[in-house]
Amino acid sequence: MVSGRYLRARRSDAFISVIAALTMIGIAIGVATLIVVMSVMNGFRDELLSKILGLNGHFTAFPIEETFDDYEAVRDRLEGVDGVVSAVAFVEGQALVTGTYNSTGANVRGMTLADIEKLPLLYSSALAGGWEDWDDLEGVAIGSRMASQLGVTVGDTITIVTPNGPRTPLGSTPQIRSYPVNVVFDVGMVEFDSLFIFMPIRAAQNYFRLYEDRLREGMEEPDIMASDEEIDAAYERIYTATAVEVFLNDPDATWDRQLDLEQAAGRPMVFTDWQRRNATFFSALQVERVVMFTILSMIVLVAAFNIISSLVMLVKDKGADIAVLRTMGATRSSIMRIFCITGTAIGFIGTFAGFLLGLVLALNAESIRAWVSSVIGVALFPPEVFMLSQLPSRVDALEVTVVLVMALGLSFLATLYPAWRAAQYDPVEALRYE
Repeated sequence: MVSGRYLRARRSDAFISVIAALTMIGIAIGVATLIVVMSVMNGFRDELLSKILGLNGHFTAFPIEETFDDYEAVRDRLEGVDGVVSAVAFVEGQALVTGTYNSTGANVRGMTLADIEKLPLLYSSALAGGWEDWDDLEGVAIGSRMASQLGVTVGDTITIVTPNGPRTPLGSTPQIRSYPVNVVFDVGMVEFDSLFIFMPIRAAQNYFRLYEDRLREGMEEPDIMASDEEIDAAYERIYTATAVEVFLNDPDATWDRQLDLEQAAGRPMVFTDWQRRNATFFSALQVERVVMFTILSMIVLVAAFNIISSLVMLVKDKGADIAVLRTMGATRSSIMRIFCITGTAIGFIGTFAGFLLGLVLALNAESIRAWVSSVIGVALFPPEVFMLSQLPSRVDALEVTVVLVMALGLSFLATLYPAWRAAQYDPVEALRYE
């Protein structure tokens, strides 16, 4: 009851009450800021992880020593390993792409429709066109940002150029071919939407010349005067792939699955997991989260020091009240509890207000970003910089709990010294001078 009276503003205590209110606001801002920033960092990491691992496997298996012409058998064997959700084989190469208006570099990847269906992020992201008859058509699928940059859409034609073309007596000539655009996709990540081109695996193998003509078993090599039909009958074309992507049901179980995958491959292969491929990137994100949490915690710490200052002034102002309470029989511990409750109440109210404000902002981060961008006319969170088209946010219950406990703990610790000083007041001296 006494603590509640001290918290309520009276004319003589107006200045102290204003300081207490500002302290509450400071704690609320600090808690809300911590919740929002940590939620956005969590969402940013999860969104990037889902996008990166939505198209790139948890393991990438590259062949060594031998021609990778048994990629379909290897893919099927890897899919049979316990803990593996799916495996896809692909052909990949770099090329220059020219459209109606511009040219740009691209990462061309060839895959079958069956393997594309194993990538829900890609298969469900078609904005225009469709994947029907994918394997039978020599068309391509490009990202929405690349389509906008090249000035093309479904039905238009793009030209793909690579320097590794047919060999002539004068050297290699560029490989130049045109393909119609069958699909325009948008996976929501700038890197993929502006860089990747997908085409049927057979078309990609022919384009990048990933094949070799071998003499059929039991056939003799035709002489130089043989007809084209005789040459075609004598040789068979063996196609190869670049690598196989393996998707696990648990992305963090790469160390446990690598040996099983190496044994199941049945041939020499190098397996690299997503953690090693993106170690620098995700380590930087983790460091940034820790640094941001530490820096923003200073806001709550500053607000906690404001609790100390406001309570010290309150103790000075209530010196006569303390003396009267002591003469009426109040113990030192009772006096200490009064001011501990007063300071802790300030911290609790500020923490609770910050908790509500932080949840509202974190759960509506993208809507607020879009509204602020439209009001000020400036693109906040530009996708070209942050790689994602929206501002992600994910509230983590454990991190929110840590923030609340930290804020309440600092608020309580800030009350101990002023409360102890109040408990040490000598009632005789206080009444004499009051």
